Amino acid sequence: MTSPTPRIAIIGGGPGGLICARVLQRHGIPVTVFDRDAYAEDRPQGGTLDMQEGTGQTALHAAGLDEEFAAVARPEGQEMRLLDHTGTLLFQRRPAPGEQRNPEIDRGELRRLLLDSLAPGTVRWGRYLRTLHPLGDGSHRAEFDGGAAETFDLVIGADGAWSRVRPLLSEHAPHYSGVTFVETGFDDADTRHPAVAQLVGDGSMMAAHDNKALIAQRNSRARIRVYAAFRGSQDWALEHGVNLADPEAVRAALLKRFTGWDDRLLALLRDTDGGFVNRPLYALPVPHTWNHTPGLTLLGDAAHLMTPFSGMGANLAMLDGCELARSLARHAELDEAVRAYEAAMLPRAARAAEGAARGLDNAIAPDAPQGSLRHLRSR
Repeated sequence: MTSPTPRIAIIGGGPGGLICARVLQRHGIPVTVFDRDAYAEDRPQGGTLDMQEGTGQTALHAAGLDEEFAAVARPEGQEMRLLDHTGTLLFQRRPAPGEQRNPEIDRGELRRLLLDSLAPGTVRWGRYLRTLHPLGDGSHRAEFDGGAAETFDLVIGADGAWSRVRPLLSEHAPHYSGVTFVETGFDDADTRHPAVAQLVGDGSMMAAHDNKALIAQRNSRARIRVYAAFRGSQDWALEHGVNLADPEAVRAALLKRFTGWDDRLLALLRDTDGGFVNRPLYALPVPHTWNHTPGLTLLGDAAHLMTPFSGMGANLAMLDGCELARSLARHAELDEAVRAYEAAMLPRAARAAEGAARGLDNAIAPDAPQGSLRHLRSR
């Protein structure tokens, strides 16, 4: 980059924002990350991610983190099982010895890996972006809760589905996809819930039928996360008189919704260790684009929020962050670098979002699991 060194802010400390910061620092470009969490372990980071060749793994390689990733990744997590509602196994794929196409890693492990790679003080915790004010020359004044304010030449919105940066670029907001996940899970599954552990295997399992699915994912330390997925109103609980704060009421409602399913599958709802978290799925329009605006850009879910049935969300966020950082290192002018990044990222994201929408339509469908079975057999 030309002198003086540009002032760059990344809003959001998820995988995309952190990998962008890491690659920028590897190229000698200063950057500050602002995250609303009070500290790194402030809240659970969610389930497991498959780091795919050509996207997530490419970004980790550019960040110089291949060895660190290999030390915590779970290649055995590449196993995939597809069942119908009777518990009949329709498809199973086990990774070949040494296969590394898309090994799994827990979100929390990935975040720790990325945070440990950054220069001390890179992330400022407890900073929730309140407003951004354009100053007319491409720079923006960022104001945070508590009164702190700074001016930046480039503000990168890596702040997820409900981005505070996106409204300055796009009038679009995420819309409800028509599908809701309700999350629950099992701890120490191999010892305390061996039948569930055997059903799920080493990776992911999905059973689907009649616009519904039960999805289970193996995490590290014998944790299994479970998602009950179904089509309907995002206000389903209110409409059925279910108090989401009452785990037993939620459990009873879900068991009723999945009436007639095999008892081994119903155990995924009946025998869980913890409560339930309601997670309606949202997505941005496809394609989601914006007119280039000097001093601002987006990456990850802030740019192309999609449902999880493509398996590409976090992978694309990390590739976005990597490619934006490399573009900033490669081009002499800040605005030229951002334009080049957006020109490559937006069509790539549109293709992935189209695939995610098709994946959702196939997975949670009247004829499920036939659409998912056709897709898995064609890979």
